[in-house]
Amino acid sequence: MPRDSSATKARLLDAAFNEFAAYGIAGARVDRIAEAAGANKRLIYAYFGNKEQLFDEVLRRAMAAGAEAVPFDVDDLPGYAGAIFDHLVARPDLMRLRLWKLLERPSATGLELDAFLRKTAAVADAQQRGGLAREMEPADLLTMVLAAAQAWFWAAEGADAAESVPSWSRQRLAEHRAAVVEAARRISEPKSGGE
Repeated sequence: MPRDSSATKARLLDAAFNEFAAYGIAGARVDRIAEAAGANKRLIYAYFGNKEQLFDEVLRRAMAAGAEAVPFDVDDLPGYAGAIFDHLVARPDLMRLRLWKLLERPSATGLELDAFLRKTAAVADAQQRGGLAREMEPADLLTMVLAAAQAWFWAAEGADAAESVPSWSRQRLAEHRAAVVEAARRISEPKSGGE
């Protein structure tokens, strides 16, 4: 029976995501990734190159999945911020992966930069149409909305540092989400009277 290379690649990427989210790039071990995927570690090098290239593919895959799960909506930035918040509640490992990326590779990759520039252009267009506040530059406005969506995951109010997911009650989770949406609304809503 021939090997299913796409299934093996998917298992390796899933295992690598978990490894990188837990240990970062420097702390990740190819042996653990291969063992968790039930694959030979030579396949990692054959399919992805080195560990850094494997991390790049894991990050690219996570970004693509995130973009599919939470489509950008320039006409509803508060709703977009709330959807990001929901996505991160469901996948707290994404924040850990993102933190490791920021710590170990602080410069933006081509994919990250392209996505940000496309969104920034959409924000600029919406500002010109009068649909978004004009007090901030488009990149600043988008950055502030994204920061609001992620704020509770960086602050981790009341969370035990050893926990991977903050232990919020349903009520507190709803309050956090409402605060995210309201902050994004206040940041992005055009001011009455125009400019």
